[in-house]
Amino acid sequence: MDLGFASAPAVLQYLRYANEAGLDTQAALVHAGLTQDQLTDAQARITGAEFQTLLRALIESAKDPLLGLKSGQYVQPGSYSVLGYITMSCATLADAIDLIIPYEKLVGDMGVSAIETTESSMNIFWQCRYTDPLVRPHMIANVLLSWCNYARWLANSPLGPSSVQVEFPLNASEQKAFEDAFDAPVYPSQKRSGLVIDRAYMETPLRQPDPMLRKTLEQHALHQLRTLDTSHDLRSQVQDIIRNQLREGLSRKDLVAEKLDMNARTLQRHLASENTTYQELLDQVRLELAKEYLQLSDMPIHEIAFQLGFAEPRSFHRSFKHWTGKTPGDYRG
Repeated sequence: MDLGFASAPAVLQYLRYANEAGLDTQAALVHAGLTQDQLTDAQARITGAEFQTLLRALIESAKDPLLGLKSGQYVQPGSYSVLGYITMSCATLADAIDLIIPYEKLVGDMGVSAIETTESSMNIFWQCRYTDPLVRPHMIANVLLSWCNYARWLANSPLGPSSVQVEFPLNASEQKAFEDAFDAPVYPSQKRSGLVIDRAYMETPLRQPDPMLRKTLEQHALHQLRTLDTSHDLRSQVQDIIRNQLREGLSRKDLVAEKLDMNARTLQRHLASENTTYQELLDQVRLELAKEYLQLSDMPIHEIAFQLGFAEPRSFHRSFKHWTGKTPGDYRG
């Protein structure tokens, strides 16, 4: 499986902790086929396979089931590349969190975020792409606690999530360490990993809101995203944009084309040259996300339909059965 890439700042967060803990980071780098020089440029990236190998070496060396959690204490604005600096210029935590999905790829392809809102909370889930069963729980713990600690720093407040859920089991001492770190109840062995955050907390003003700086940084981030996408064929680029848009409940061909600096007719012509259409790619992404929502969330089926851009649940039922031979309810079981 292709694990994408990881940015140098994301890798360095783990190495800062490992150095403080007295681990042999040089040996771990050599084991992963990496050098420290490869990580000196903030724009540098390593492959996901190299990152996974590096983390496994550090975990095996540490023999510490809490390495991922502890490394989450070493987050810095730079850990999130340009995304970290954009969030520093936001007005509220809600504004900052809204930027995770559009720009998280700048940090790496380690996983995919999903944001769901209720009347009382904003729920942020993270689906880890990494497959190594030793590495995966550590990475999830690192990402969730890094989010939590970075939000506390941004808001200049000790507050945090109202609860946390993780998809892996915890023994009693591990659960206590997690709850102490998050200062919130932690629920292990759940379908998904994520944070539940009170909506009132989301309106917390941040340290240095600067709308003009934010606009400038977002333009820079968009340029970086386009640079990343040059290594993808058009089909993959379109699917990435559709996926991000659908996580916000909407996808339109003209908006996808605009992201690629072309009009809808030109986009369709280019896709035809790759023997596909916008509708085919939209359906592929809808199916991928539908399976994710049905398997990993308790979201009602009618809400999933609207989240995926269907005008009515009946259309979603008909399409899903055409794609899979099963109704959404049967697939969820």
